Amino acid sequence: MSQVSSPESDDRVEGRNPVLEALRGPRDVGRVYIAEGTNRSGIVEEIIGLAGQGGAPVISLSREEFSRMARTSSPQGILASVSRYRYATLDELTGGFKDGRTPLVLILDGVEDPRNFGSLLRVADAVGASGVIIARRRSSPVTAVVAKASAGAVEHVTVAKVASITGTLLRMKDEGLWVVGADAGSDELYYRLDLTVPVAVVLGGEGKGLRRLVKERCDYLARLPMSGRISSLNVSTAAAALLFEALRQREVS
Repeated sequence: MSQVSSPESDDRVEGRNPVLEALRGPRDVGRVYIAEGTNRSGIVEEIIGLAGQGGAPVISLSREEFSRMARTSSPQGILASVSRYRYATLDELTGGFKDGRTPLVLILDGVEDPRNFGSLLRVADAVGASGVIIARRRSSPVTAVVAKASAGAVEHVTVAKVASITGTLLRMKDEGLWVVGADAGSDELYYRLDLTVPVAVVLGGEGKGLRRLVKERCDYLARLPMSGRISSLNVSTAAAALLFEALRQREVS
């Protein structure tokens, strides 16, 4: 881990877990900033130790200075300047399919809310997904807010940016994956599908769902059963149900 010389021109992560995972991950950490009065025991002590090992200076700031630097609402008294997030290419992501695990890919068709995106990355990391694919347009990029919402999972999940989601679905099929789209209007329940096979799970954006062309490229459309008065779930909640079902099926098979 090398020192970033110009933190102002780089990215930032904020919060204890995001900073800790940035220090553990592949990105270079330039400086760690701690607000005066922050308790330096526990996870903060671990952050300071890892920063020292990597040559990243730890700088104490007044509460006022720290607040001016912060980009998120609850940075927990700690933030760090890091090198720009590097998105994977589609070839790099599919190259990981050769690691011996059955591929499980999450594809996002227009998720624009950074907190939702961060939560989705946290779910993807929790189930050991092969990677996450987003479009170059109409998608939230990786930001300090995303890193915070992911609790640092963004540092450990392969994220690929692509020009076309519909074209990428064809690529997934060429790679031997079945494509399952989440669609509230489907007659098929998600837990009735065989998710032990190589699969790409596709979810649409907030309030919009999957676009028509994306639906047409899916091998299956599946829905989550809903018994309440509200007819839809947050996209990260829906993704958690689908991906953990895939994990459950694979562990019991």
